[in-house]
Amino acid sequence: MSSLSPQERLQRVLQKKTTDRPPVICPGGMMNAAIVDVMNQTGHTLPEGHHDAQKMAQIALDIHDYTGFENLGIPFCMTVEAEVLGADVDYGTLACEPKIARELFASADQVQFRDGAYRMGTGRTATVIQAAYHLHRARPDVPIVGNLTGPISTAASIIDPMNFFKELRKNKAQVHRVLDYVSRHLVEFAQELIDNGATVISIGDPTATGEILGPKCFEEFAVPYLNQVIDGIHAVGAPVIVHICGDMKAVRHLIPAIRSDAISTDAMVSLRRLKEDFPALTTMGNLSTYLLEFGSADQVARQAEQLVRDQVDIIAPACGLSTSTSIAKIQALTETVRGGARGWLA
Repeated sequence: MSSLSPQERLQRVLQKKTTDRPPVICPGGMMNAAIVDVMNQTGHTLPEGHHDAQKMAQIALDIHDYTGFENLGIPFCMTVEAEVLGADVDYGTLACEPKIARELFASADQVQFRDGAYRMGTGRTATVIQAAYHLHRARPDVPIVGNLTGPISTAASIIDPMNFFKELRKNKAQVHRVLDYVSRHLVEFAQELIDNGATVISIGDPTATGEILGPKCFEEFAVPYLNQVIDGIHAVGAPVIVHICGDMKAVRHLIPAIRSDAISTDAMVSLRRLKEDFPALTTMGNLSTYLLEFGSADQVARQAEQLVRDQVDIIAPACGLSTSTSIAKIQALTETVRGGARGWLA
């Protein structure tokens, strides 16, 4: 198994098969490594890369080549889905990711249901889909991770979020209609990505946390619609990673109900204990992005070694990697896993 390609290694882990060592990846989307250090060295930059498929693909290739992460991940933000559904977006700068500038609707009751919003040729979804195609042709042996913004986060990006949170309790029927609508579009987008070369889909839903929703709303609104999207992706044969932000204590017991192929967590969660509690889970994460930005390369390497010793299945940064993180710190992570993890199965 020492000759496994990055594609084969990640796929084997997601299929719960043995490997020579854990993959080390950074999916993209809310967990992307489009750092200023890489872009300054290559001259391939954002925000231009958010709008041009070839530039987006080139930046993904640059990240892979300079950092050592064993995947290609697109896009580099969490605004693509909401924009195509009507939100206004501030595209940011070289060092600042895009953000939602204005939600389109004041409440769930006002949402206008648009059919086919994710079809090829529509908005920035087309850019991301075309970038997946370019990447697949360029590096067929490297996994291409297509990223989705999860149903609740997308809904809270097209509806005023304060009103949306209130309506989770006061207008449940309409919120369910909106989340079903959003989820169907996410499935369509994901299936287009897969048809054009994406081999894994990663879902980040930072608004869908136990800290924000509480366990009852997480169970009623987060789990079913995450699973609706996951099932739609599984229907076309692709595996799914789901990232859960924040402290999971309030919703820990609900995590096995999410039908993804791997669960990624934030840095404060012990993946060793999570795996002890739920042995069937495939775990991913969760090296502190604060440590990656402000710690020493030796500290990063030691933390990476600990994650390997804890038998985390896929090694990755936790969410929110700063654009000011240095290439050297990231290489301390990737080189430790790639070169120093030979005793993983011993």
